[in-house]
Amino acid sequence: MSDAIETNPTLNPFDDLSPLRLADDGKARMSEYPAGSEVKEVEALASSENAAGDGKAKGSASAVAVAKPGPFDLNKFKSKRADAIANVDTLQTGLPISSMSQAKDFVRLHPDEENYWSPELCFVMVPIKGAKRDSLHLIDEDLAMRLLPSGKIMRFRLALATKPHDVFFLCRIPTRNLDNSWNRDNIAGCERAKTLWTQATSRGEEGIDGYFVQVARDPDAFPQPKWPEQSLNDLLDRAFAGRMIDSEDHPALLRLIGGKQSVS
Repeated sequence: MSDAIETNPTLNPFDDLSPLRLADDGKARMSEYPAGSEVKEVEALASSENAAGDGKAKGSASAVAVAKPGPFDLNKFKSKRADAIANVDTLQTGLPISSMSQAKDFVRLHPDEENYWSPELCFVMVPIKGAKRDSLHLIDEDLAMRLLPSGKIMRFRLALATKPHDVFFLCRIPTRNLDNSWNRDNIAGCERAKTLWTQATSRGEEGIDGYFVQVARDPDAFPQPKWPEQSLNDLLDRAFAGRMIDSEDHPALLRLIGGKQSVS
Protein backbone atom coordinates (compact mmCIF):
# COMPACT_ATOMS: atom_id res chain seq x y z
CA MET A 1 0.00 0.00 0.00
CA SER A 2 1.26 3.46 -0.89
CA ASP A 3 -0.40 5.12 2.08
CA ALA A 4 1.41 3.70 5.12
CA ILE A 5 0.04 4.17 8.60
CA GLU A 6 1.82 7.01 10.33
CA THR A 7 2.75 6.35 13.94
CA ASN A 8 1.94 9.02 16.52
CA PRO A 9 5.36 10.00 17.91
CA THR A 10 3.93 10.63 21.40
CA LEU A 11 2.50 7.14 21.72
CA ASN A 12 4.51 4.66 23.73
CA PRO A 13 4.84 1.53 21.62
CA PHE A 14 4.18 -0.59 24.74
CA ASP A 15 0.88 1.15 25.52
CA ASP A 16 -2.38 -0.63 24.89
CA LEU A 17 -3.52 0.27 21.37
CA SER A 18 -7.17 -0.10 22.25
CA PRO A 19 -7.71 3.67 22.46
CA LEU A 20 -6.56 4.06 18.84
CA ARG A 21 -9.12 4.61 16.09
CA LEU A 22 -8.59 4.81 12.32
CA ALA A 23 -9.46 8.18 10.89
CA ASP A 24 -11.02 8.68 7.48
CA ASP A 25 -7.56 9.17 5.97
CA GLY A 26 -6.48 5.74 7.25
CA LYS A 27 -4.08 7.21 9.85
CA ALA A 28 -4.10 6.17 13.50
CA ARG A 29 -5.55 8.79 15.86
CA MET A 30 -6.46 8.80 19.61
CA SER A 31 -10.19 8.66 20.01
CA GLU A 32 -11.74 11.73 21.57
CA TYR A 33 -14.20 9.48 23.38
CA PRO A 34 -12.43 6.45 24.89
CA ALA A 35 -14.51 3.67 26.39
CA GLY A 36 -15.65 3.93 30.02
CA SER A 37 -13.38 1.13 31.27
CA GLU A 38 -10.46 2.81 29.55
CA VAL A 39 -11.18 6.13 31.34
CA LYS A 40 -11.12 4.44 34.74
CA GLU A 41 -7.87 2.69 33.94
CA VAL A 42 -6.18 5.90 32.80
CA GLU A 43 -7.41 7.85 35.87
CA ALA A 44 -6.25 5.17 38.28
CA LEU A 45 -2.83 5.07 36.63
CA ALA A 46 -2.51 8.85 36.79
CA SER A 47 -3.51 8.90 40.45
CA SER A 48 -0.93 6.30 41.44
CA GLU A 49 1.82 8.01 39.46
CA ASN A 50 1.10 11.39 41.02
CA ALA A 51 1.06 9.94 44.53
CA ALA A 52 4.32 8.11 43.97
CA GLY A 53 6.00 11.12 42.42
CA ASP A 54 5.52 13.80 45.08
CA GLY A 55 3.38 12.27 47.82
CA LYS A 56 0.41 14.45 46.87
CA ALA A 57 -2.58 13.42 44.81
CA LYS A 58 -2.91 15.84 41.86
CA GLY A 59 -5.38 13.72 39.92
CA SER A 60 -9.07 13.15 40.53
CA ALA A 61 -8.38 10.64 43.34
CA SER A 62 -6.78 11.94 46.61
CA ALA A 63 -4.33 10.06 48.82
CA VAL A 64 -5.26 9.72 52.56
CA ALA A 65 -2.47 10.72 54.94
CA VAL A 66 -2.23 8.51 58.09
CA ALA A 67 -0.83 10.35 61.11
CA LYS A 68 1.89 8.61 63.06
CA PRO A 69 0.65 7.73 66.58
CA GLY A 70 2.31 9.61 69.41
CA PRO A 71 4.03 7.99 72.41
CA PHE A 72 1.79 6.22 74.97
CA ASP A 73 0.88 8.50 77.88
CA LEU A 74 -0.57 6.73 80.96
CA ASN A 75 -1.57 10.07 82.53
CA LYS A 76 -4.26 10.41 79.89
CA PHE A 77 -6.20 7.68 81.64
CA LYS A 78 -5.52 8.81 85.21
CA SER A 79 -8.57 9.24 87.46
CA LYS A 80 -8.99 12.88 88.41
CA ARG A 81 -12.43 13.11 90.03
CA ALA A 82 -14.01 12.01 93.27
CA ASP A 83 -16.47 9.15 93.23
CA ALA A 84 -19.58 11.31 93.20
CA ILE A 85 -22.41 12.27 90.90
CA ALA A 86 -23.18 15.89 90.08
CA ASN A 87 -25.89 17.49 92.23
CA VAL A 88 -26.19 14.38 94.41
CA ASP A 89 -25.39 14.54 98.13
CA THR A 90 -22.42 12.38 99.18
CA LEU A 91 -23.51 9.60 101.53
CA GLN A 92 -21.58 9.76 104.80
CA THR A 93 -20.63 6.35 106.16
CA GLY A 94 -19.00 5.43 109.46
CA LEU A 95 -18.00 8.90 110.68
CA PRO A 96 -15.19 8.92 113.27
CA ILE A 97 -15.94 10.01 116.83
CA SER A 98 -13.75 12.41 118.81
CA SER A 99 -13.87 15.37 121.15
CA MET A 100 -13.22 18.91 119.97
CA SER A 101 -9.71 18.90 121.42
CA GLN A 102 -8.88 15.56 119.76
CA ALA A 103 -9.68 17.11 116.37
CA LYS A 104 -6.57 19.30 116.79
CA ASP A 105 -7.94 21.80 114.32
CA PHE A 106 -10.61 24.44 113.94
CA VAL A 107 -14.06 22.87 113.91
CA ARG A 108 -17.67 23.78 113.39
CA LEU A 109 -20.66 22.04 114.99
CA HIS A 110 -23.99 21.85 113.22
CA PRO A 111 -26.04 24.90 114.23
CA ASP A 112 -29.30 22.89 114.33
CA GLU A 113 -28.99 21.50 117.85
CA GLU A 114 -32.48 20.03 117.84
CA ASN A 115 -31.86 17.78 114.82
CA TYR A 116 -28.09 17.27 114.74
CA TRP A 117 -27.16 17.09 118.42
CA SER A 118 -28.15 13.85 120.12
CA PRO A 119 -29.61 13.52 123.62
CA GLU A 120 -27.35 12.02 126.26
CA LEU A 121 -26.41 8.49 125.18
CA CYS A 122 -24.87 5.51 126.96
CA PHE A 123 -21.51 4.00 125.88
CA VAL A 124 -18.89 1.43 126.87
CA MET A 125 -15.40 0.67 125.63
CA VAL A 126 -14.92 -2.94 124.47
CA PRO A 127 -11.55 -4.68 123.96
CA ILE A 128 -11.31 -6.16 120.46
CA LYS A 129 -9.06 -9.07 119.62
CA GLY A 130 -6.21 -7.97 117.36
CA ALA A 131 -6.96 -4.26 117.79
CA LYS A 132 -4.62 -1.88 119.62
CA ARG A 133 -7.46 0.25 120.96
CA ASP A 134 -10.75 -0.58 122.59
CA SER A 135 -13.85 0.08 120.53
CA LEU A 136 -16.61 2.50 121.53
CA HIS A 137 -20.05 0.80 121.64
CA LEU A 138 -23.55 2.08 122.22
CA ILE A 139 -25.29 0.13 124.98
CA ASP A 140 -28.82 -0.09 126.31
CA GLU A 141 -28.71 1.73 129.63
CA ASP A 142 -30.82 -0.87 131.47
CA LEU A 143 -28.41 -3.63 130.44
CA ALA A 144 -25.43 -1.52 131.41
CA MET A 145 -26.79 -0.64 134.84
CA ARG A 146 -27.75 -4.23 135.59
CA LEU A 147 -24.63 -6.02 134.37
CA LEU A 148 -21.73 -3.56 134.45
CA PRO A 149 -20.01 -1.50 137.14
CA SER A 150 -20.78 2.20 136.90
CA GLY A 151 -17.11 2.97 136.24
CA LYS A 152 -17.35 1.29 132.82
CA ILE A 153 -20.37 3.30 131.68
CA MET A 154 -19.91 6.61 129.85
CA ARG A 155 -22.56 9.17 129.02
CA PHE A 156 -22.31 12.11 126.61
CA ARG A 157 -23.96 13.69 123.58
CA LEU A 158 -22.85 13.44 119.96
CA ALA A 159 -23.15 16.26 117.42
CA LEU A 160 -22.39 16.42 113.73
CA ALA A 161 -19.19 18.42 113.30
CA THR A 162 -16.59 19.18 110.67
CA LYS A 163 -13.05 20.36 110.23
CA PRO A 164 -12.28 22.83 107.42
CA HIS A 165 -13.26 21.66 103.94
CA ASP A 166 -16.00 19.24 105.06
CA VAL A 167 -14.01 16.67 107.02
CA PHE A 168 -16.99 15.45 109.02
CA PHE A 169 -16.97 13.65 112.36
CA LEU A 170 -19.18 13.12 115.40
CA CYS A 171 -18.14 15.38 118.26
CA ARG A 172 -18.39 14.25 121.89
CA ILE A 173 -20.12 16.78 124.15
CA PRO A 174 -19.95 16.36 127.94
CA THR A 175 -23.21 16.07 129.90
CA ARG A 176 -21.98 15.10 133.38
CA ASN A 177 -19.66 16.75 135.94
CA LEU A 178 -20.17 20.14 134.37
CA ASP A 179 -18.42 21.86 137.27
CA ASN A 180 -15.20 20.23 136.02
CA SER A 181 -13.07 22.87 134.27
CA TRP A 182 -12.26 20.52 131.37
CA ASN A 183 -15.93 19.81 130.68
CA ARG A 184 -16.92 23.43 131.22
CA ASP A 185 -14.40 24.69 128.67
CA ASN A 186 -15.35 21.89 126.27
CA ILE A 187 -19.02 22.85 126.32
CA ALA A 188 -18.18 26.54 125.88
CA GLY A 189 -16.12 25.69 122.82
CA CYS A 190 -18.89 23.53 121.34
CA GLU A 191 -21.44 26.31 121.75
CA ARG A 192 -19.15 28.82 120.09
CA ALA A 193 -18.44 26.40 117.23
CA LYS A 194 -22.08 26.57 116.13
CA THR A 195 -21.32 29.84 114.38
CA LEU A 196 -17.54 30.29 114.37
CA TRP A 197 -14.52 28.19 113.49
CA THR A 198 -13.26 27.19 116.93
CA GLN A 199 -10.54 24.99 118.36
CA ALA A 200 -9.84 23.75 121.90
CA THR A 201 -6.27 23.10 123.04
CA SER A 202 -5.32 21.47 126.32
CA ARG A 203 -3.54 23.67 128.86
CA GLY A 204 -2.26 20.71 130.82
CA GLU A 205 1.36 21.41 129.92
CA GLU A 206 0.96 24.85 131.52
CA GLY A 207 -0.17 23.21 134.74
CA ILE A 208 -3.71 24.50 134.19
CA ASP A 209 -6.76 22.26 134.12
CA GLY A 210 -8.89 23.13 131.14
CA TYR A 211 -8.80 24.08 127.46
CA PHE A 212 -7.73 27.20 125.65
CA VAL A 213 -10.72 27.94 123.42
CA GLN A 214 -9.76 29.96 120.36
CA VAL A 215 -11.74 31.18 117.36
CA ALA A 216 -10.26 31.74 113.92
CA ARG A 217 -8.85 35.23 113.44
CA ASP A 218 -10.90 35.68 110.28
CA PRO A 219 -14.48 34.37 110.36
CA ASP A 220 -14.27 33.54 106.65
CA ALA A 221 -10.86 31.87 106.85
CA PHE A 222 -12.49 28.62 105.64
CA PRO A 223 -15.51 27.91 103.42
CA GLN A 224 -18.86 27.45 105.10
CA PRO A 225 -19.59 23.75 105.76
CA LYS A 226 -21.73 21.88 103.24
CA TRP A 227 -23.65 19.84 105.78
CA PRO A 228 -24.90 16.42 104.64
CA GLU A 229 -28.65 15.98 104.33
CA GLN A 230 -28.68 12.61 106.13
CA SER A 231 -30.42 12.61 109.47
CA LEU A 232 -28.41 12.30 112.67
CA ASN A 233 -30.20 9.01 113.34
CA ASP A 234 -28.90 7.63 110.03
CA LEU A 235 -25.39 8.93 110.67
CA LEU A 236 -25.28 7.29 114.10
CA ASP A 237 -26.71 4.04 112.73
CA ARG A 238 -23.88 3.89 110.19
CA ALA A 239 -21.19 4.99 112.63
CA PHE A 240 -22.11 2.29 115.16
CA ALA A 241 -22.98 -0.51 112.74
CA GLY A 242 -22.20 -3.78 114.54
CA ARG A 243 -21.41 -1.89 117.75
CA MET A 244 -24.80 -1.58 119.43
CA ILE A 245 -25.27 -3.70 122.55
CA ASP A 246 -28.98 -4.39 122.98
CA SER A 247 -29.12 -7.93 124.38
CA GLU A 248 -27.49 -9.98 127.12
CA ASP A 249 -25.95 -12.41 124.64
CA HIS A 250 -24.29 -9.71 122.55
CA PRO A 251 -20.62 -10.75 122.04
CA ALA A 252 -19.35 -7.34 123.17
CA LEU A 253 -21.29 -7.50 126.43
CA LEU A 254 -20.14 -11.07 127.05
CA ARG A 255 -16.58 -9.85 126.56
CA LEU A 256 -17.09 -7.15 129.21
CA ILE A 257 -18.64 -9.47 131.83
CA GLY A 258 -16.34 -12.40 131.10
CA GLY A 259 -19.11 -14.54 129.63
CA LYS A 260 -18.38 -17.52 127.41
CA GLN A 261 -19.26 -16.87 123.81
CA SER A 262 -20.89 -19.57 121.75
CA VAL A 263 -18.91 -20.71 118.71
CA SER A 264 -21.13 -21.29 115.67
